[in-house]
Amino acid sequence: MIIAIGIWALVGILSAVSALENTISSDFSSMGANTFNIQRYEFSQRRRGGGERQKINPIISYTNVREFEEKYTFPFTKTSISFTGTRSAEVKYENEKTDPEVRVIGVNEHFIQNSGLKLDDGRELNYFDIRNNNNVCVIGADIRKALFPNDRSINKIISVRGVKFKVIGELETKGSTFGNNQDLRVIIPIQNARSIFTNSNINYALSIMTDKKDMLEGAQEDAIVTFRNIRGLTPVEDNDFGLERSDDLINRIGSITKYLYIAAWVISIITIFGSSIALLNMMLVSVTERTREIGVRKALGAKRGTIAFQFFIETIIIGQLGGILGIILGTLTGFAVSSIADFNFVTPWAAMIWATAITFIVAVVSGSYPASKAAKLDPIESLRYE
Repeated sequence: MIIAIGIWALVGILSAVSALENTISSDFSSMGANTFNIQRYEFSQRRRGGGERQKINPIISYTNVREFEEKYTFPFTKTSISFTGTRSAEVKYENEKTDPEVRVIGVNEHFIQNSGLKLDDGRELNYFDIRNNNNVCVIGADIRKALFPNDRSINKIISVRGVKFKVIGELETKGSTFGNNQDLRVIIPIQNARSIFTNSNINYALSIMTDKKDMLEGAQEDAIVTFRNIRGLTPVEDNDFGLERSDDLINRIGSITKYLYIAAWVISIITIFGSSIALLNMMLVSVTERTREIGVRKALGAKRGTIAFQFFIETIIIGQLGGILGIILGTLTGFAVSSIADFNFVTPWAAMIWATAITFIVAVVSGSYPASKAAKLDPIESLRYE
């Protein structure tokens, strides 16, 4: 059981961390390696030491994004503009309606492509939909299941905040990330969204995708210069906005999860070290309690190697049973954590291999001395033992 607890900690933590890393990486990698975002802050907000206040960046306004769209002319790029109008909308179709958990996003014609989203049915918003402010929309998979369980959603008329939109496309299932359901969203033309959601403090997002990855660095530099000019920053002022690439985010996530992996190994090594000592003591006690048995076997002709092999195999079996139990408990724990947190669970094969190897090493180390001690017992003295 002590061995099982150590392996449980190792496999459970490693599988949960792997699920977390896999979920976040898959979400960001879907954006593509040739995409970067201009946003209000960097991915991780930097806090200043010494009691200094954290720098507060101004929001990215609609004026900023429209001016950027007009002035940014780097070749072979597509600029996506978007904002979230609400995260608690209720979508209706005739007598059916969704829970008030739908996210409504106002976008231009490049949003779906730049975000790495794919359509399961219909088409995406095009240039004419955006310029003509057509009342059309693209919906998430869960909205279709809620409103049209037995029918196609295309060309149906739904209602969002009292405004009617024709469904022209349906997104493929994306699942959830950190409890945020990616399939409960309605994507509508940006001007239509601005007419529905009139908050003056709306923060917009810019996403730029290049057709060729080798042009990414140049596109980023030009985007920074363009947006600094829009913000009116002088050459000596720092950027009051953030710029992030999808692969930069993945690398940063990897550096964070690295410490979680280290913590898992430290906890497991401490526990397994304790289990090694416990197993060693248990086998020594077993040798002592079975001294008379050993004497009888030796008197009947058992060799030293036979006695040593018996105790050695017993130790290995105990270790492997503990390892198997720990692997099962750890995998179930990782799966439970992934299910609760909506992570993409992956079978922790590497952790299982390590756990099997570790339990074998623990058994070899813990069983060698008791087996050797049992083999060296004198048969005459052993038979006298009570």
